[in-house]
Amino acid sequence: MVKPFDLHAVALRVLAENGFKPHAEGHVDAGVTAVPSADVRDMRDVAWSSIDNQESRDLDQIEATEALAGGATKVLVGIADVDALVHRGSPIDDFAATNTTSLYTGAEMFPMLPEELSTDLTSLTFGQDRFAVVTEFTVSADGVITDGGVYRAVVKNHAKLAYDDVGPWLEGKGPEPHGISTDALRAQVRAQDDVAQRLRKARMAHGALDFETIEATPITKDGVIVDVRVTQPSRSRQLIEELMIASNGVVARWLEGHRRSAIKRVVKTPKRWDRIVALAATLGTTLPAEPDSLALSTFLNARRAADPARFADLSLSVVKLMGPGEYILDRPGDPEGHFGLAVHDYTHSTAPNRRFADLVTQRIVKATIAGAAPPYSDDEIAQIAARCTEREHAAQKVERTMRKVGAALFLHDRIGEVFDGVVTGVTASGTFVRVISPAAEGRVMRGEDGMDVGDRVRVKLVATEPARGFIDFARA
Repeated sequence: MVKPFDLHAVALRVLAENGFKPHAEGHVDAGVTAVPSADVRDMRDVAWSSIDNQESRDLDQIEATEALAGGATKVLVGIADVDALVHRGSPIDDFAATNTTSLYTGAEMFPMLPEELSTDLTSLTFGQDRFAVVTEFTVSADGVITDGGVYRAVVKNHAKLAYDDVGPWLEGKGPEPHGISTDALRAQVRAQDDVAQRLRKARMAHGALDFETIEATPITKDGVIVDVRVTQPSRSRQLIEELMIASNGVVARWLEGHRRSAIKRVVKTPKRWDRIVALAATLGTTLPAEPDSLALSTFLNARRAADPARFADLSLSVVKLMGPGEYILDRPGDPEGHFGLAVHDYTHSTAPNRRFADLVTQRIVKATIAGAAPPYSDDEIAQIAARCTEREHAAQKVERTMRKVGAALFLHDRIGEVFDGVVTGVTASGTFVRVISPAAEGRVMRGEDGMDVGDRVRVKLVATEPARGFIDFARA
């Protein structure tokens, strides 16, 4: 009898190999009753809603809007006040500072915080009173952000919505989502979509890069991989993405205005711009010799329109050539910006249940609201930023490996088949290709000479080793 493949055991091994602990340790307090006070606004009657994955219970953010004169819109983004229950220097905080992020392995999710917190006491759970840090800003009719502010509040989530339900509904292709129970909520979600599209249009006009990368997630049933499913772009995901980008920018500028050091999220000027230029040239476009986000954005938008079926492959190639994002110390007056988002002020503040950088930002924000001394020195922020960057890259390796484990299991019986693919990496350790269908990445073991990122190739599957996530190809 063949022993069943143990995905959980593989996930634990991969976590350990990359320096992660699987479970948070430490005592969880019973909770803090969310009660308004002189410095905490009562905003429970606002028509807040959340949009996330169907299965998500660690809800970090809720959103609401209010129509203003002249076509402008007031936007409210409420972020779970995780700091209210996760105290700096506690065992739970120390664990979060060590892992710095939740891990999504396909087999299971390993949260940064104990589930009693992240999926309950510090989650913006439907129908529950919760403390939140609210970012408020105004978006004009043409997508310009003004009037940013940040304050504490007590909130209540009135609708827990799912991306896969809201997206088709907004696009006119599906029924009304489960959870929209009132006219006010119905109008709220449509208004949020409207303002998100305005923000998106304005970002694109300033040179923001609109990627469409393929992320394939193994689908398991009773511990068996039954599918490899690709997350599809949708209006609902755009909605949350745009409101979070805007909110993170508002928080960064608000802290800058209060002369507070913080953690900044940046993607620096692409180091392989020359290869991006060469890649564009093969498609008949001449890009400037020096990095130019607006020119790159124009090129990407044109390619999306000209060849939508292959745009995800082009996006992946450009993302790889741009290089990874990183966290850095942001002192007041620092000019470093985010190349991919075409913004100069950007932090991470919207997911404190899932990312330690966001929890640190929240503590800095709350101290600023209270007029208290900064909770972290510049040296401490710099060290935390470096740790978060290093752990983020390690987490990406864990998740990439587990996607490969799932894909290797799924492809195990298809040795000898030939697939269309795109080269996603050329490093000292080898040349890597992602095949189009099913979406799976592996190493080219034979015939890789001359391949470079972005090349379209045909490869034959020659071997899989699911326990290690290895998928081996040869040039066909």
